[in-house]
Amino acid sequence: MANLHEYRPGGDPRTLRDALGCFATGVTVVTCRDGEDVPHGLTVNSFTSVSLDPPLLLVCLAKPTTSAKPLVEAEHFAINVLQTEQRPASITFATRGNDRFGETQWEEGEHGAPLLTGSLAMFECDRHAVHDGGDHWILIGEVKRARFEKGPDPLLYYQGRYRRLHFD
Repeated sequence: MANLHEYRPGGDPRTLRDALGCFATGVTVVTCRDGEDVPHGLTVNSFTSVSLDPPLLLVCLAKPTTSAKPLVEAEHFAINVLQTEQRPASITFATRGNDRFGETQWEEGEHGAPLLTGSLAMFECDRHAVHDGGDHWILIGEVKRARFEKGPDPLLYYQGRYRRLHFD
């Protein structure tokens, strides 16, 4: 296997990142409001369900990002699962210095967390737990409300690029 690459502890972190990029993921934007009612949001692709009873899910937030602290401190937050037409929102919420909420249509959820208009699915959560995960926070939420739309294709990320579903 001439194209096989390998990572071991102490090796090049880029190699590990490239290996992790072999797992295709959906793209989400995690949102909240802080104690001063200011909205915060961040593009995240580390998202998964944890439990159906109770209904728990998690996202992993890079600690150095500006929005990570407000998100882990918020009592309520939302996870917006993006569809293909929301690629610009994904880029906006991943780029520093953008007026994220000024450039993206959204509405207020039941507990104030911003819900991005047109999202494939939206999960409104209460903070259940926060765990230290190295250079990330692991934020676990208890789902209080979920809405979704059947039809649009999900926005996918694979090997450092946005992708689309292709069916034979």
